[in-house]
Amino acid sequence: MLRAIADVLRQIGSAVATVVTLPFRAVARLFGGASSTARGHGA
Repeated sequence: MLRAIADVLRQIGSAVATVVTLPFRAVARLFGGASSTARGHGA
């Protein structure tokens, strides 16, 4: 039972992480263009 709950929480956590990081990456590209290139992003 606990293992099933842990698996569900893990899947939810990964889904939430992807959904949260995608807009943050877009915002970082929009706002931090100079800083990202300074870090060696190569954009």
